[in-house]
Amino acid sequence: MESTAGAGQLLAISDLHISYPENRELVEKMRPGTDDDWLIVAGDVAETVADIRWTLETLAGRFSKVLWAPGNHDLWTHPKDPVTLRGVARYEHLVDLCRELGVVSPEDPYPVWEGPGGPVAVAPLFLLYDYSFLPAGCATKEEGLAYAHGTGIVCNDEYLLHPDPYPTREDWCRARVEATERRLAELPGELPTVLAGHYPLDRHPTDVLWYPEFAMWCGTTLTADWHRRFRVDTMVYGHLHIPRTTWHEGVRFEEVSVGYPREWRKRSRPPGELRRILPMEVGTGDRGAAPGLGGGRGDAR
Repeated sequence: MESTAGAGQLLAISDLHISYPENRELVEKMRPGTDDDWLIVAGDVAETVADIRWTLETLAGRFSKVLWAPGNHDLWTHPKDPVTLRGVARYEHLVDLCRELGVVSPEDPYPVWEGPGGPVAVAPLFLLYDYSFLPAGCATKEEGLAYAHGTGIVCNDEYLLHPDPYPTREDWCRARVEATERRLAELPGELPTVLAGHYPLDRHPTDVLWYPEFAMWCGTTLTADWHRRFRVDTMVYGHLHIPRTTWHEGVRFEEVSVGYPREWRKRSRPPGELRRILPMEVGTGDRGAAPGLGGGRGDAR
């Protein structure tokens, strides 16, 4: 593990969605507070490799260290992207891009934050989902998807996120969970962690979704105990577009997304604020943000 001492802050943001000009402007304005600040980018930067490159290169030039975990939009094979790679090949292409830019990916050694609130290992995660967050009354993925199609709330992943060479997205998810679990288990037993992925480790953050069926595309029950098993100080995630702080079994969960302009314009807090993970802000609690859509009919997450 790499270890870097210093002062500063461990910050986080996700769901930048820079294909929206307003969101791109937010990234252009993002700056660290000190020369020692690290920034976690927890997925959904953009749908094209060129936009992902621009964003990560811009932020890596400003922050002492940038860590990236992929979101579902980053992994889409979008018709507007000239890079037509699918599935694992697309993910590996983005990992290579991160290494070119000096950005930490889920495939790299987990760096240790030794600034205020440390030391903690900061682990960017790529885990996906396996449809195990089923709607009430549904016992199988097939029943859940049929229900979702009946309501019209279906994630665009069904059409754009390909699992190649895995047969299904849930197969890819299980492989990612097994590989990541092994790596986390190898960390020193006394070292706390910040686990940062696009999806929450536990289902509870999805309880406030306006469209509960969207939870199927939000994680896996296979990680439900990771916040206890791996000494988690803070679990950082995005995807839901419901920025807030919650506590689960004594562990802090931070949803750090920006979201779409139509969402952040309704909020009282300024858009694009970097969320401080460490040192923890005094009085951190549930910020009480209004529930997000959890997958709309036109731009389902």
